[in-house]
Amino acid sequence: MPTFRTTDDVALAYTDEGSGPAVVLVHGFTAPATAWILTVDALLAAGHRVVTFDRRAHGESETPSHGQRMARHGRDLGELLEHLDLSDVALVGASMGGNTLWAYVDQFGPARLSGVVVVDQTPKMLNDDTWPHGFYGYEPGNAATFFDHGVPQLDGGRTVDRSGPAVARLAERLGGFPSFRDSTAPETLPLLRDHALADWRDVVRRFPLPLLMVAGRESQVWSCEHAEAAVAGTAHGRALVIEDAGHAVSIDQPDRFNEVLLEFLGEVAPR
Repeated sequence: MPTFRTTDDVALAYTDEGSGPAVVLVHGFTAPATAWILTVDALLAAGHRVVTFDRRAHGESETPSHGQRMARHGRDLGELLEHLDLSDVALVGASMGGNTLWAYVDQFGPARLSGVVVVDQTPKMLNDDTWPHGFYGYEPGNAATFFDHGVPQLDGGRTVDRSGPAVARLAERLGGFPSFRDSTAPETLPLLRDHALADWRDVVRRFPLPLLMVAGRESQVWSCEHAEAAVAGTAHGRALVIEDAGHAVSIDQPDRFNEVLLEFLGEVAPR
């Protein structure tokens, strides 16, 4: 994978394939960019230019001790778009990658974008009186320690065995299982804590371009109602729940997800 160096001196690995309207895929917490491969295949076949990248401390990118906060991850995305001189680009972010998009928009605005797709990521992780759609069990009373040991294991939602065939399909395409990072590593825990305390609802509400919030009906980490709640009051936002899918929507239901994504891109892509 080629790399580019950020303004705070971190080498980030990326891929850039195809031609046509550009789409940038942003992975979730601990995942590598390669986890998008089935979506990359569908986008290339449909005539898109597809860019993926490993966020700092993920995949093949460098693992610095500095910059492990959402604002810096959003800036990294902005510097990648500048490095590749991308415009009229659609951003697609899964899980923490979705809120990385909002960290980007918050700092750089929407000028380079044509639209945004966020995949099973609530804009506010912390549950309180104003927002009941956060991470299950995460509340003000335990906010200081809830993610001290990584992402807690939860019992609800889609079971691992039901996702087995889909994970096997991904592994077959890659020639092996994607390499996830350790969620408890010292360079990733600060990022997780920062992500968990952020509230992007005002950025979502003011976003002036087409927005699709996708949720997995059987997400293991929060209720699928977060998607509809997130776009309430937005001018151009809509929500969609994908059936028979957990948090990893594009892995559990890749064909359905790619169909939905391509339909959205057909609406927003520059002609």
